[in-house]
Amino acid sequence: MPNTSQQQLSGLYSDHHGWLQRWLRARLGDREQAADIAQDTFVRLLVSQRLPSVGEGRRFLLQIARHLVVDHWRRQRIEQAYLESLAQLPVPETPSPETRLLIIESLLQIDAMLDAMPERVRSAFVMSQFEGLSYAQIAARLGVSVSAVQKYMLRAIGACYQVVYGS
Repeated sequence: MPNTSQQQLSGLYSDHHGWLQRWLRARLGDREQAADIAQDTFVRLLVSQRLPSVGEGRRFLLQIARHLVVDHWRRQRIEQAYLESLAQLPVPETPSPETRLLIIESLLQIDAMLDAMPERVRSAFVMSQFEGLSYAQIAARLGVSVSAVQKYMLRAIGACYQVVYGS
């Protein structure tokens, strides 16, 4: 016999799945993508083991679904940018589909890492690693001391280490 939380989740699914799928389809314009994200919303709810209060089901589901939609759009943007850069390569230099997938997954990890950083830490890291600025130049742009930039970079490098080595 199912327990109370399983019954509540089943009720949420039967009461709101169709509505959520229609809401997602209106935002995404794609029936299959809407179905996938609606399903992922309930999976996320199941995995979290957090259920909404009575009467809060739609609001709770919308919050999860919105995050999943943002993740979907972010992934699409990253994949599109990567594919556009691949189109510029000569055919012999084009990576295999397996390598492409690994690169896209790495780019998504980097994007998530950068997104999780505080604004100044992210800015200092990007200026250092992608623009090649010195710490003094970064400090001047951000209006902080060089020692503050050093601290930002330590945090950013620590975040990179966690992505690469997992702790």
